[in-house]
Amino acid sequence: MPGPKAVEIKLSSKEKQELEKLVNGHKTEQQIAKRAQIVLRAGQGHSNNQIKRELGLTADTIRLWRGRWQMLQPVPLKEMSAQERLEDLARPGAPARITADQRCRIEALACEKPEQSERPISQWTNREIADEIVKRKIVSTISARHAGRLLKRSGH
Repeated sequence: MPGPKAVEIKLSSKEKQELEKLVNGHKTEQQIAKRAQIVLRAGQGHSNNQIKRELGLTADTIRLWRGRWQMLQPVPLKEMSAQERLEDLARPGAPARITADQRCRIEALACEKPEQSERPISQWTNREIADEIVKRKIVSTISARHAGRLLKRSGH
C-alpha cells in the first residue's frame, strides 16, 4: 500500500544551478551536498523511494529536506541562498556565555608568544591559555578543555 504523496518540488533554472554547484563543489560539506542531491532529484520528479535507493538515505531524511525546501522556496534566492536553505536550523539551548568580543580577545591572546605573558613555555597549552584568560579577566572562569575547543574551532 503506497504511503502519502511526496511533497512536490518544482525548481527554477537558477535554483537548479545553485543546487548543482553545491553538489559538485569541492569545498561543499557532504551533508549539504547530500541535501542538495535530494532536492535536485525531487525536482526531477523522483519519488522518495527512488531517492532513498539512489542515495542510501532514510525516508525521514528525504521527507525532511523536501519539506524544508518547499517551506523556504517562496523566499527569493537573493535573500536566502540554496546553501542557507539546506543548513541545519539553530538548536535550542542556553545562550552562549562567551561573547564575540571575548572570543576575539582569546584568539588574539593565542596569537601572542607565551613569553610575553611571562609564561615559562614556548607554546600555549590549553591549561596555560585558560589560566591566562582568567588572569587577564577576559572571562571569570574557563576550563582548559573549553579554552582548547574555542581555539580549535577558530583554527588556532
